[in-house]
Amino acid sequence: MDQQKEFINQLRRYQKGSVSRRHFLGVTGLGTAMAVLAGAMPGVYGARKAFAGSIGDKVSLTTWPNYHSQANLDKFGATTGAKVEMTVFGSNEEMFAKLKAGGTGWDVFVPTNYTIENYVKEDLIVPLDLSQIPNYQPQNYTDQRFTQPGTVNGKVYAVHKDWGTTGYSVNTKHISEPMTSWKDFWDLARGKYTGRAMVHDYQLTTIGNALKYYGHSFNSVDEKELAEAEKLLLDAKPHLFAINSDYQPSMRSGDAWLTVAWTGDANQLHRDMPEIIYVIGKEGGEIWSDFYAIPKEAPNKPAAYALINYLLDPAVNKDEVLAHGYPVADKRVFDLLPKEIQTNAIMYPAAELLSPLEFGAAATLTNPARAEIMARFKSA
Repeated sequence: MDQQKEFINQLRRYQKGSVSRRHFLGVTGLGTAMAVLAGAMPGVYGARKAFAGSIGDKVSLTTWPNYHSQANLDKFGATTGAKVEMTVFGSNEEMFAKLKAGGTGWDVFVPTNYTIENYVKEDLIVPLDLSQIPNYQPQNYTDQRFTQPGTVNGKVYAVHKDWGTTGYSVNTKHISEPMTSWKDFWDLARGKYTGRAMVHDYQLTTIGNALKYYGHSFNSVDEKELAEAEKLLLDAKPHLFAINSDYQPSMRSGDAWLTVAWTGDANQLHRDMPEIIYVIGKEGGEIWSDFYAIPKEAPNKPAAYALINYLLDPAVNKDEVLAHGYPVADKRVFDLLPKEIQTNAIMYPAAELLSPLEFGAAATLTNPARAEIMARFKSA
């Protein structure tokens, strides 16, 4: 116990920057550090117990905006010596193209369910060695819809992070009309609230939700249906405030009053500004699941495994959820969440709202017609 107390004291000094990492390891000894971490800080210890020695001084994480607890990432860096360097993207198309081009230096990235099959097909990611991710315990994931896309041809290429829906956020301080549908969104964006609406810089959701205006599938690649969606988008373009997947700043400042939104962003906005509510279009739309994966050319795979395992520790993952506001499928994590989070209607919508939603289809990621429509929409 005295050894543990002294170690924790030295660790706190190291985290505050009052001693160097060399001093910390010199005073405690690596063996002592690992032994005490095993008992005192199981989540952090689990991040590197599969590895002998150092995992390097940095690990690259490529992900989405507003999607992690910075405190968790800082703790990982302080404890392992591998600082987390984070890069954010606004769309899976952009992420896919970047990794396909090569030379990214990514160690861990966060793909969405429908893209994983494409990453495997292009030989861009590796099957995961699950023995190095002991915190991933699939038997604790209560809904296999959210975990299944990580397995391709019987091999696990990605492990589940969280899930959510794609709807839209409305600032009711400025918009008094009741809104329940994608028809409401597009009609008001082009009409009474011109110059106040935002859509994602992301073809899957932007084209998908234009398709829903006409009652078509979110994933449609039908030529006639896509033509209808393009007409709507081009008509809406002059009325939009912006096309941007990082829309929180504009909603918080009051420059935008209406935006296509993902669950966590909507939850964060509502938490801080209760007048901003979240709507899932009654016609349907998207339900999705995000994953952790390791690129084939990752320069620091040991650190990648360590970071994934750390973030999947239930106690750490609970703090992730409290920070980003997205639901998780891991029952161990759900059981640790406060009751007000477990019953949060933005995170866990009613079944009748979820039932019409569609998971993205793999074909949409590389469909040339959808890519061309998005390009014409952005350049119009």
